[in-house]
Amino acid sequence: MLKTKIEVKDFNFFYGDQHALKDVNLNICKNKVLGIIGPSGCGKSTFLRNINRMNDTIAGTRASGTMLIDGQNIFAENMDVVELRRRVGMVFQKSNPFPKSIFDNVAYGLRVNGRKDKEYVEHKVEESLKGAALWEEVKDRLQASAFDLSGGQQQRLCIARALAIEPEVLLMDEPASALDPTATAKIEELIQELKKKYTIVIVTHNMQQAARISDYTAFFMLGELVEYNETQKIFTNPEKEITEEYITGRFG
Repeated sequence: MLKTKIEVKDFNFFYGDQHALKDVNLNICKNKVLGIIGPSGCGKSTFLRNINRMNDTIAGTRASGTMLIDGQNIFAENMDVVELRRRVGMVFQKSNPFPKSIFDNVAYGLRVNGRKDKEYVEHKVEESLKGAALWEEVKDRLQASAFDLSGGQQQRLCIARALAIEPEVLLMDEPASALDPTATAKIEELIQELKKKYTIVIVTHNMQQAARISDYTAFFMLGELVEYNETQKIFTNPEKEITEEYITGRFG
């Protein structure tokens, strides 16, 4: 029996007068990968950034409807947004390591959250780098600058940084779009491994990638959720003609 991790009901989101998300309803299953696809400007990243309320930082935005994580409304007035962002980690399109050592990048979130125990921090850094499939490549140069790493390694470092604070959900906004095919393959392998422990929501423009790594796929267009189903069904037998047109490249 699949367990729902995130439940979205009649969710709307506005940037000022712009109605960016319109009555979105879907359930995201625990320990599965949800791929979000759709043309540019369709609301994919907006939806993703609502799951950890990153859009709160933009003036003039507002949301209606409900978004629940483990039954808890994340837009409730008493929601601790800092705690929410600890539970819901995020990896961006462009790797964004801090101008610090490899070790300090991963330890950053732990220290911000008040973990000062040296032994614990060292253990957590190693565990997180292993979780991001990067430990073997960097274990002998943890004090080197994060900027010495390749693009693919930097992105895995950012994943390790997100893992260090033990999130339950991992959001990824086109995490491999700037990477070469070899680095992309490593990230995709990593996602398959990570879903054993985390619920993953990934935005991607790459149809092949969505088909390869997602258990479920949500197709957005013009702020609306057009179709949502198991990935195999979406890619082999979609219910809506417009979904088929998009995934076969006839538009978008």
